[in-house]
Amino acid sequence: MDLVLRNAAVMGTRAQGPLDVGVIDGRIAEIASKIAAAGREELDLGGRLLTPGLVESHIHLDKSRIIQRCAPEAARNAANAVKRVQEAKRHFTVEDVYARALATLEAAILQGTTRMRTHVEVDPSGGLIGLEAIQALARDYRWAIDLEACAFLQEGMTGVPGAEALLIQSIERADHITSVGGAPGYDRDHMKQIARVFELARTHDLDVDLHLDFGNAPDDMDIHGVIELTEHHRYGGRVNVGHVTKLSTLPPERQAPIARRLGDAGVAVTVLPATDLFLMGRDQTYDVRRGIVDVNAFDRLGVTCSIANNNILNPFTPFGDCSLVRMANLHANTLQVSSPDDLRACFEMVSSDAARILNLRDYGIAVGNPADFAVLDAKTESEAVAVVAPVLYAFKRGRRTVTRQAPALHRPD
Repeated sequence: MDLVLRNAAVMGTRAQGPLDVGVIDGRIAEIASKIAAAGREELDLGGRLLTPGLVESHIHLDKSRIIQRCAPEAARNAANAVKRVQEAKRHFTVEDVYARALATLEAAILQGTTRMRTHVEVDPSGGLIGLEAIQALARDYRWAIDLEACAFLQEGMTGVPGAEALLIQSIERADHITSVGGAPGYDRDHMKQIARVFELARTHDLDVDLHLDFGNAPDDMDIHGVIELTEHHRYGGRVNVGHVTKLSTLPPERQAPIARRLGDAGVAVTVLPATDLFLMGRDQTYDVRRGIVDVNAFDRLGVTCSIANNNILNPFTPFGDCSLVRMANLHANTLQVSSPDDLRACFEMVSSDAARILNLRDYGIAVGNPADFAVLDAKTESEAVAVVAPVLYAFKRGRRTVTRQAPALHRPD
């Protein structure tokens, strides 16, 4: 075999004990308690957790790492992140976007991410510059990660000259685009934008991925319209909404019926803990709301959920190392998640559940699937989330892409 990983705690198979996983020609060829065949490369994982490569379901590579070039916050209660980024976007070049996105993509690869959906802004302020850079990056880094793009309007469509045309142009001309979306909260006609996004998605056989209902109070939520359009067009399983912080401001008994409708309609939910914690509650100086939907509760009610990084080192989130395990831990810590089952569910939201949102049909550790792996310094998924376990190895189609030395104490004699 080309690769044999021995003595692995394979995600989802704890009852079977340690397993060996063998790879031929970039695909999983055998999973057994003991593989007799030798491998050109062999690693004894010592009972560590072997998972499919992690899945980043919501990130913005094109506007990452620009915090130093953006105007500072005017005040704590006026972050103005969209306007600050809009001004910076006017000066983007393809080379600039590529370089910054490359640094962020490599950081994600080092954290065990092997699949990613990035939202690429095609607003008139930046045009198609970001998209051109991300397409090149997707081609150049296919050896380590499958990178897909969501053509995305951040700054609105209705009444914004050229915005809709750019969205259509990006869909019709670009490679690697699998979804289309927008941020209707910044549009003067929310539902008009949402309906147009659905229309474009259906015309071009794309998924829908929207930034939705970001706010500090449950007023004028668009989630109900998204559910209705999903049901009307029978688009269940192909719609995802990110943020939905307004939902978190409702009491649980009012959230539950909406969650059930989301689950029944096939609308997925992605939470962005770092961004939502940073931007929510700016109107409060104490007892500040956290603004993160309890996706563990939504998961139990039948909603497919994911946890993602969103922004890295920009005005929306001026920090980040691209670790999905850290995001899962941040969500669990903030929402006071503690049971092993719920912690394991958080890990699934950065792996198998995120893969479902991206409609990845060949994801998982199963014979015949691509040999995309991450090895974490933990025994179980719940432990990995609890301790923010580092990724020690990553593999893409059976080729090692990441090695990180496990920490060791150097004791005195």
